[in-house]
Amino acid sequence: MKKDFTPALLDFGPVQIYLARHFGFCYGVENAIDIAFRTIEENPGKRIFLLSEMIHNPQVNADLQQRGVQFLQDTYGKQLVPYETLTKDDVVIIPAFGTTLAIEEKLNAIGIPIQKYNTTCPFVEKVWNRSEQIAKKNYTVIVHGKPTHEETRATFSHAAFHTPTVVVNDMKEAIALSKYITGEKLHENFYAEFEGRFSDGFDAAKDLQRIGVVNQTTMLASDTQAIADFLKQVMIYEYHLNENNVEERFAETRDTLCYATNDNQSAVYGLLATEADLAIVVGGYNSSNTSHLVELCEEKLPTYFISNEEKILSRSLVQHYNFHTKEELTTANFLPEKTPVKILITSGASCPDALVEAVIEKLVSFFSINTSVKELAAAFQTADLRK
Repeated sequence: MKKDFTPALLDFGPVQIYLARHFGFCYGVENAIDIAFRTIEENPGKRIFLLSEMIHNPQVNADLQQRGVQFLQDTYGKQLVPYETLTKDDVVIIPAFGTTLAIEEKLNAIGIPIQKYNTTCPFVEKVWNRSEQIAKKNYTVIVHGKPTHEETRATFSHAAFHTPTVVVNDMKEAIALSKYITGEKLHENFYAEFEGRFSDGFDAAKDLQRIGVVNQTTMLASDTQAIADFLKQVMIYEYHLNENNVEERFAETRDTLCYATNDNQSAVYGLLATEADLAIVVGGYNSSNTSHLVELCEEKLPTYFISNEEKILSRSLVQHYNFHTKEELTTANFLPEKTPVKILITSGASCPDALVEAVIEKLVSFFSINTSVKELAAAFQTADLRK
């Protein structure tokens, strides 16, 4: 079925909200949250731990903490609760990002049944399976992902168990890696340049002769494809191959981006086809998939990355996050003095829909309107039922 990525228009008269066709929670996040809250209900009186943040959304994580759940690690893998203090009677929930084989081994050794409360997203597991498939054909795995992200650390661990593995963050690093394939750089320099990002025993002279690319599921699809296409051409040139025999050196991996990330990104492209004054992206500041939506919007118009409606301080002021510099800024006069004001809105895959609704409510409260958000939403629902 052909997908329609045209945004929905919420026309309040003096302010018009264009809402992305796809936004918010994906299956993996919904499933993880459902398992987490069910685990709390099923284990009264037990200590319940989350390996790290359930998802990259502060409201969801805060809600779990209020219910007594403790984090074993922070989002960067720093230990908050020592493993030595855990017992087999404790419950440990594996987050949607998955975890490393080393951590699984530690928990299993304590006697904690991790599979019972494992919320790893099936699309993350799909990447692990794809890595194993190409490993069996003696390809080295190149992971396109953010090196410190929980999911990338987990994918690296699972891939490295089967085959030599290295992580690249972006095209710049892919180009740097390619120079060890072509011999433009000395192989012995690889270990310093990619320190902490390659598997044990990695041999730069040998292990870059056959490669395949997989990705952290929340990266920009276009970036992953560009990196894969670039490295494929490097192998073709270096080994005098063509499209018919390129698989001698380069594994043709189908895109391992999850459907929700893909749909959300495609919906933003559809959103950006609309003329507007500004864009607002709602989500957790450490959410990878959300930051990529911000990145896409920033290319076209003023974009404000906010975690919730409280960041909209007034008709004039907004507090928003610059994910490039990792700092929160305050911008004045973010809403133009014109009529109608046209605003594009979307959110990341770990952002509850209620937060998006609250942001819309806050924005329209600055204007004199005759229709409420709930009335307009009800009209949309009625129209859908008539189709």
